[in-house]
Amino acid sequence: MLNRAVAPEAKPIGDIHLKSPKVLAFNNGIPVYVFHSPDQELVRIEWIFNNVFNEDENPLLNSALSALLKEGTKNYNSAEIADKVDFYGAFLMPEYGFDITSLTLYTLNKHSNVLLPLIKEILTESVLPQKELDTYLRNNKQKLQVSLQKNDYLARRTYYNHVFGSGNRYGKTPSLEEYDLISRDALIDLYHKQFTPSNCRLIISGNVSESLLQELSLYFGDQWLATDDVRLTEPNLTADTGQLIYDERAEALQSAIRIGMPNINRNHVDYPALQFVNTLLGGFFGSRLMRNIREEKGYTYSIGSAVGSLKYGGFLTIATEVGVDVTDATLTEIEKEIEILRTELATIEELDLVKNYLSGSMLGSLESIFSHADKFKNVLLSNMDLTYYDHYMNEINAMTPEKVKEIAIQYFDYSKMIKIVVGKMKTLELVSEL
Repeated sequence: MLNRAVAPEAKPIGDIHLKSPKVLAFNNGIPVYVFHSPDQELVRIEWIFNNVFNEDENPLLNSALSALLKEGTKNYNSAEIADKVDFYGAFLMPEYGFDITSLTLYTLNKHSNVLLPLIKEILTESVLPQKELDTYLRNNKQKLQVSLQKNDYLARRTYYNHVFGSGNRYGKTPSLEEYDLISRDALIDLYHKQFTPSNCRLIISGNVSESLLQELSLYFGDQWLATDDVRLTEPNLTADTGQLIYDERAEALQSAIRIGMPNINRNHVDYPALQFVNTLLGGFFGSRLMRNIREEKGYTYSIGSAVGSLKYGGFLTIATEVGVDVTDATLTEIEKEIEILRTELATIEELDLVKNYLSGSMLGSLESIFSHADKFKNVLLSNMDLTYYDHYMNEINAMTPEKVKEIAIQYFDYSKMIKIVVGKMKTLELVSEL
């Protein structure tokens, strides 16, 4: 009989094998990456476009364009598009990110001959109706007004302003006045610049039939005329360092805290090691920040740290919300944990725990062909290939106490981090010391 009082034997995770795509190209130059799995009933098609920015680098235009993409074309209004997609049991989702905008379709192969012409029309003949734009602007201004009353939202937007600088696509945050400046003419101009064959990549995963590939090649290769290459510009990132920005809220019961700094991205050789040290610090439930600030001190329900990789940079952020009476103490404890990382060697047992967690997370994230496609997409957008994950796993498994300390010294410097506090602090003296 199974003795549930005894933990099962832990066994190391072996090599993790990622599926590679079949690489094709349409006649107009669009690269196509195919992950075929006959056991999967669905097929997922992702049209991926780099975001195009003008000199103002206003990301509100790009996010608005993404939201309005399926709200009306030459032959269909928004309701007709939604009804047609629903009728065939499909799912269509535009999505905006810092660097890319994508349009994703989930469907069955047998419905592709009906849905692909619709997608083609969305990407080539959207009209971005003024009525839908007015609704979008009204709704988002209302959401922003509500969000501006929340400490965590204020802390997050202030963090981006200072970590990247407020004059570029990564650091600029929306204002009510900027929503009023969005025009349909500007969106149409951006639409024609951004959604072109030269700026498109396709990732197709699931039960990818030959007939589906032929239809895709027809609609998005032969019938979508090639264009000049899109000119992509690199943002001018201007980070602040070492500051504490304090926004006092007289009635606050909690303080929202964001701490972080610009950092390396996935293209850097140290990125896997950075992820490892971040996980140890605050990247999972058993992390040092959670054990100290949640479990031992009881200052918060949740605290965590994360590293992010963008096309033109990376960042480290620590986030939590705590009672106003322990705001100062929380900052002190965060600084202490970072200093311990930089001055003391971690134990082998703690490192093994993080290694097992990260290896298990990698293995657990590969439950379907769609997951393999997602892993490939991550490296594709960083201009890398799947060998990155071999490097990632090798670096994770090779981490030592000395390497953890070395990475912490190089990439986790509390004195250079920006500290954002929205709420209340007890003593201004502490503020001046940070």
